Amino acid sequence: RGRSVLVVDHADAPGEKIRISGGGRCNFTNLGTSPRNFLSQNPRFAISALSRYTQHDFIALVDRHRIAWHEKTLGQLFCDGSAKQIIAMLTEEMARAGVQLALGTAVEDVAKTDDGFVVRLSSGPVRCASLIVATGGKSIPKMGATGFAYEVAERFGLAVIPPRPALVPLTFAPDMLARMTPLAGIAVDEAVVTHGKTRFREAVLFTHRGLSGPAILQISSYWREGDEIAVSLAPDVNVLEGLRTARSRHGRQAVQTVLADILPKRLAQAIVEAEGVSGNLADCSDKVLARIDAAVNGWRIRPNGTEGWRTAEVTLGGVDTAGLDQQTMAAKALPGLHFVGEAVDVTGWLGGYNFQWAWSSGW
Repeated sequence: RGRSVLVVDHADAPGEKIRISGGGRCNFTNLGTSPRNFLSQNPRFAISALSRYTQHDFIALVDRHRIAWHEKTLGQLFCDGSAKQIIAMLTEEMARAGVQLALGTAVEDVAKTDDGFVVRLSSGPVRCASLIVATGGKSIPKMGATGFAYEVAERFGLAVIPPRPALVPLTFAPDMLARMTPLAGIAVDEAVVTHGKTRFREAVLFTHRGLSGPAILQISSYWREGDEIAVSLAPDVNVLEGLRTARSRHGRQAVQTVLADILPKRLAQAIVEAEGVSGNLADCSDKVLARIDAAVNGWRIRPNGTEGWRTAEVTLGGVDTAGLDQQTMAAKALPGLHFVGEAVDVTGWLGGYNFQWAWSSGW
């Protein structure tokens, strides 16, 4: 388009969040990407960008660079090799277009001029006709993440939806945590976690701080302080019926022995102990077995918080989309100033959706 482009990054290497993503293999998009996979105060805002530059467009770019990839689960696409291949692809595309990349360069000030903006960098001032803020949210501060985008937005009169950690492990009060800590490291591969009408069926992991795993990270984007979540640890099993059948056939068996057929042994034991059940199946009434069933598939718990920005994968909230043009990502009140990616109040599910929002909104 005949434009000269300068990309400024305060990090010493490009694409650091790309490099660490997906266990170093970069979950670069999701085959099932659609607007329903995103949270925003305005759920319709993302439709334009996602439909104009789709997951298939990005996959075609990856294919052109002959980067081998595979689908892991639930439409999640990863590099066969390394996330560094995606960074190399993007920097090669930049070089082909004549884009300059300034690494290790801090932004000290941004000011409006009659014909654009002047950005004061640690290397000196730069004038530009258009300014695109693609500096992300506050998640993973050890990578250098800050709230810089929100500061710029507010300076120029744009509203910001208060940012909060998303796709983040949940923490619990001391009494509940005391029950979970001995289970640290135990995973349930297919649990269902529910908050209101929202439910995710993926793995759940017990940790020293509470609960993690994909299903918990997903629900954390919907959870708010004071809310309760429900967990089904064996969603495909009628636990009550199974215990009754075992009681009629093997009354001398311990309850935890039967439970250990469907749950990790330590977890089965912990559930039985928490419910105060002892003795054999033959000693358990239907009421007691129903309690065990509820503890497995109707576990209701109230988190008291999250692990915060340190472990959050993304940021919920951000620059209010009401002030942005959904086709150009430009500030309606200040043409030439654009906000894209995680800085904006559009947050994807776990599984490559947030990268796709970066590609689509950036495009």
